[in-house]
Amino acid sequence: MIAFKKRICSAICIVVLPCCATFKSLNAEVPLYERVFVYSGTRLDWAALENDNVSIRKFKTEPPSYPLVDLPFSFAMDSVFLPLAISAEIFH
Repeated sequence: MIAFKKRICSAICIVVLPCCATFKSLNAEVPLYERVFVYSGTRLDWAALENDNVSIRKFKTEPPSYPLVDLPFSFAMDSVFLPLAISAEIFH
């Protein structure tokens, strides 16, 4: 049973993480002085839900195809990366 749960978790990570807005926004070709670090994936998903093209262009990457599905995963990943994101915002 534990091995089955591990396989399910691994499958979810393999499917969800590559299309996660957090990774897309942090890997975008944006100069450091223009980059948004704090909750960037959540912001990208929210901009996609609101159809805010100005905010989406700021990230210079395409939002996920299903931003409402990706939003909780991006929020979780952004929360994990929050200490690093705050230090990057302060020291860049």
